[in-house]
Amino acid sequence: MMRLCAVMVFLLSSCPLIVRAEPLLQWSVGFHRLSFQDPLDHQPMHALAFYPSTAKEGSSRIGSYQVDATENAKIASGHYPLLMLSHGNTGTPLALHDLATALARKGFVVVAVLHPGDNYKDHSRLGTLSNLYGRPMQISAAISATLHDRHLSPHVLGDEVGVMGYSAGGETALILAGAQPDLERLRRYCQERPNDRDACTTQGELIADRDDLVPSADPRVHALLLLAPLSLMFGRQTLADVHVPVLLYSGDDDTLVFPDKNADALARKLPVAPEFKVIAGAGHFVFMAPCTDEQMAIMPGLCTDADGVDREDIHRDLIEEAGRFFRQSLLSPSQKALRTADQ
Repeated sequence: MMRLCAVMVFLLSSCPLIVRAEPLLQWSVGFHRLSFQDPLDHQPMHALAFYPSTAKEGSSRIGSYQVDATENAKIASGHYPLLMLSHGNTGTPLALHDLATALARKGFVVVAVLHPGDNYKDHSRLGTLSNLYGRPMQISAAISATLHDRHLSPHVLGDEVGVMGYSAGGETALILAGAQPDLERLRRYCQERPNDRDACTTQGELIADRDDLVPSADPRVHALLLLAPLSLMFGRQTLADVHVPVLLYSGDDDTLVFPDKNADALARKLPVAPEFKVIAGAGHFVFMAPCTDEQMAIMPGLCTDADGVDREDIHRDLIEEAGRFFRQSLLSPSQKALRTADQ
């Protein structure tokens, strides 16, 4: 018996110990439709919430987009930070569907809001004060709706909210974090660049359709991802209360939201220096999801990038950076350790 034990000790000491690791979590993506009141007029507004799921992989046709998510699939057990997505003027959050679903797969609940009065179907509030001040209020209403939703609320970390803003959605995100728009800056800019049809649709004079609205920050917002943000209305002083971490992206060939007056200037003026990533040769629409052949044929202007600009490669990097940034910004040290182990 002693000799057998000696042999076993020798074998264990001379052979590497093999430990079988647990398989990494592989979440699919579900989505859930939210409907709640627009704080501006109390009419219904809508959003899509994407979340980690334990169901089989699936794909759904939502409007004109094929999205890698299954409606009302079983949500994965756990508690996840909440990310809000604000689209650009006259746009749709589904234009960034790959970012939303990829972050859900990484362990976030991503709520993509369709802004009433300023979306691809409805332009009725474009160029108005109610749109400038109302869009952040709509995002806040969507946060509250998510936290009260029977399907989602048990799984959401309500005090860990990030906002992703694309184009005019960047302006919305900044107001939510404490920025104060300076309307005089817009007037001066439009006198200098009257041909900027995106920023100066009303020649720099926003339509004063409401006198009861003010810019409203939301204390639940703790991090911002800004993609080609429209931010020319913010000076250094009007950004003084923005103290959340910011990940900022811009294309240096953006001819719609000019970087010199927007992202570049914003990076210099934020009181907390952002992580700032400039994509060489990229235009404004590079942050939209890579297009299918069908989309390329219908809207080539939104789908075509300059030679040497690989939208799919850019989005792979963007998704990885966004996941890293929000994990670092929104999760506690213990939550980060658990999430890193899971992934």
